[in-house]
This record gives sequence, C-alpha cells and structure tokens, in this order.
Amino acid sequence: MGKPTGFIEYLRELPSELAPLDRIRNWDEFHLPMPEDKLRTQGARCMDCGTPFCHTGTLISGMASGCPINNLIPEWNDLVYRGLWREALDRLHKTNNFPEFTGRVCPAPCEGSCVLGITNPPVTIKNIECSIVDKGWESGWITPEPPSKRTGKKVAIVGSGPAGLSAAAQLNKAGHWVTVFERADRPGGLLMYGIPNMKLDKEEVVMRRLNVLEAEGVTFVCNTEIGKDLPTEQLLSDFDAVVLCTGATKPRDLPIAGRDLKGIHFAMDFLTANTQSVLNHQPGDNFISAEGLDVVIIGGGDTGTDCVGTSIRHGCNSLVQLEILPKPPSDRAADNPWPEWPKIYRLDYGQEEAAAQFGDDPRAYLTTATHFEGDENGRVKAVHTVQVAWQKNEKGQFIPQPIPGTEKVLPAQLVLLAMGFLGPEQPLLDALGLDRDARSNIKAEYEKYTTSLPGVFAAGDCRRGQSLIVWAINEGRGAARECDRYLMGSTDLP
Repeated sequence: MGKPTGFIEYLRELPSELAPLDRIRNWDEFHLPMPEDKLRTQGARCMDCGTPFCHTGTLISGMASGCPINNLIPEWNDLVYRGLWREALDRLHKTNNFPEFTGRVCPAPCEGSCVLGITNPPVTIKNIECSIVDKGWESGWITPEPPSKRTGKKVAIVGSGPAGLSAAAQLNKAGHWVTVFERADRPGGLLMYGIPNMKLDKEEVVMRRLNVLEAEGVTFVCNTEIGKDLPTEQLLSDFDAVVLCTGATKPRDLPIAGRDLKGIHFAMDFLTANTQSVLNHQPGDNFISAEGLDVVIIGGGDTGTDCVGTSIRHGCNSLVQLEILPKPPSDRAADNPWPEWPKIYRLDYGQEEAAAQFGDDPRAYLTTATHFEGDENGRVKAVHTVQVAWQKNEKGQFIPQPIPGTEKVLPAQLVLLAMGFLGPEQPLLDALGLDRDARSNIKAEYEKYTTSLPGVFAAGDCRRGQSLIVWAINEGRGAARECDRYLMGSTDLP
C-alpha cells in the first residue's frame, strides 16, 4: 500500500469516452486512454485491505462477489501506483490469461465488493486492469512463450470461447498438444461473435491474443462442428482427452401468438451476423438490418444492451427495450448489502446512446409482450404489451401478473429476443451419451470437471449455465488443471 491515505485524498475517476452521438457513427471501441499519472492516482485509492474481498470470488445470493479468477488486485494496484507496470502485468497474468478481454467486458464484481465501496465510490479496478495489459501490448512485453518441452499427449477442446481458450492456454503451457475445434468461421466464440466490436475489438484485441496462442503451439480448427463435420467417435479416438467448452447457446424463446412472423429473431443471430459483416466489410447472407425500422428488444440484460447499441448504429427509426423486472433503485436496497453485487440502476453504453439519439432511456420496466401482430405479408408490424406486477402464487413464488388497462401497442418491424439462454445445445451431448443435470447442463462437479465419460471434461457455461466471462475463465483453467492431472498423474497448473 504505497499511499496509506490515498483513499481519503483522491476521488474515483474513469477515463473519458467518445460522445454517444459521435461513437454511433462507427464500430470502433469508444473508451479513451487515461493518462498515466491519473491511473497511478487511481491505484493509490486501493486500501490494500487485510481482507480483500475484491479478489476472493464467491457466490452470494446467486451473484458473483469479488473476482472469480482471484486476480491479485491489491498487489497490482500498488505496483501501478509505484509505476512498476511490467511487474503489474506479471501479477495480472498469474491469474488471468486474457486481461484485455475481462478489462473490457467483465461487469467487474470485484468493484461491487471493494471495501472502499462501503462508504465511497470503489476503486476503478476494471480500468486499471485494462490499462495494465494494454500497456503490456504497447510496450512489446507480451510475446509468444511456447513450452520448453512436449508431453506427447493430445487434447481436443470443443468451443473457443473464454472457457475453451483459457483451457487451451493452460494445457499448452503444460506441454500438451492442444487442438481447439470451433464451428464458426473464426475462433473466439462469445468473444468473437457474442460481443459487438465497439465493446471488444476483434482484429486489434481478440485476434491479437489468438495469434499469440497459435504461435505458442495451439491449433485452431474452424468451420468444424463435432458430430457433423467430425464424428464424435473420431474425436475420442484421436485425442487422449477432450474438454467441452461449448457454452450455453440455446436461447430462451417467447412462445406467444405471432411468434412465427417474419422479422422476429433471436438476439445472437442478429449480433453474430452483424459482427461478421463488420469483419468482412460487407453484409452476408444472414445479415439482419435495423436501418429505418422500429425496433423492439425483449430482454434487459447485456445482450439486450448490445442489441440496442447495434440497432442504433444501423440507423433504426425508433427503439424500445422491454424489461419484465422493476427498475432498480439508485442506491443499494436494504436487502442488497455489501459485498453483494449492487443491484442498482445503471445507464449502460447502449441505453446512453439511445437516450442521446431518441431523448430517453429506451427501457420499459415491468412490461411484457402479450402477442405479435403481423401485416398482410406475414411480417411483424407491432408488439402488444402489458404492464405487470410481481405477486406471490399459491406456492409462495413471485410471478408476473398483468395489470388490466395498461395495454399498449408498439410499432415494430424488427423484434429481437434477448431473454437469456437455457443451457447447451443437446445434439453433441446426446451423441457422447453424457449425463446432464436438471437444467440440461453437462453434469460435472465444480473443481473436478469430470463428466460421466472418462477422459472427457466440461467447463464454462455448458457446465454451470449462462454466466460471466470471469467464471468461464475460472472453469477453463480449472478443467485444464484436472485434465493435466488425468493425463500425467499429477499437475503443476494452478
């Protein structure tokens, strides 16, 4: 703790951003770099607590509290304050394979459990993390480090999202030959196609790290879906172990009247096709445009926010985002104490852009769709909605009840369903004959990751369900450790 009184002397300060009406003109990242002296000042605000909740990731009330990958946050905050950036990068990489990803798209549960946050705005942990790794890239400190020797063991990883990539990085570090199979045309999974370019640049940030992994010996095989393009029997016979990191990609549907109308799409289909068009510099066959349309987005989470930002960049005519939950309070409620994740009202980047473009936050809280209305050509033209109240049923469960007289009709030629995910797609799991839990996820105990099939491991969202990128990295690293133990009898992986 280089500055014992830093948390008293300095206020929280975040980097500047491009103004919403300027940044919606392109697909570039819009956060501006922060001067080094200001970053060192922000590092000085860290209290170096005797009990640093920020780096002790756990679940409280079903939400992440602290960092699930146990980043050594007080240590690299102090190193940044003292100007020791190379040492800070080394500490960061000890627990996190991809801090340039988490520093951009993680919701920062670490900040929600920062002890300073009990009485003051918390330390800007996420921005400091991103600044450390960005400086590492700019300074040429991050270079390929292939293992000095190989074990001769071959491991297949199915899925190249954050769980698959972290497992690949760790298993390659242990000396195994690692092949990552990805059904899309580019590796990266969620990082490549689930997050828009303005939040996480694909060529400058994602591909940069993937190129390092390739240079270290990891092999990526794209356009290959296991069970279709490559038989599962061949996968099991060609490799000594398999790690499944396929994600939870089965979207939650909305089976109400008019669902089969044209113009109603799952959010990930919309986002994936858009990112492909950005990377290919032209719209593809599956491209879905919001240009000139009235857009209704159903779902209030991060994916819904990404649909907001993407639709605005397309040049939509109007935009409404339906959220079935109530509007969160401005400050922590009494039943949401520290160090729980603060369930408070936030204006995320997409809603900020919508407010600048259309005059207000686009979210309609406590509102649900009742049915879709179509035109004579079988295309959606309106969404019928009603406000709801959450009330207990006979089992004591809170369920949304429609409020008579609150019905509305919203014009819509494009509807995007962003209501979360139900679990992994099942065909591959059926082909492998894997046991599943009650939520259709692959059955594998946390921190063991072993499935019902010997030599086959599962990690990330396909095992735990839809979750955060930091949990995916946590599980990918953990599955790599247990896979290495299975192959070698012991392991030195953390």
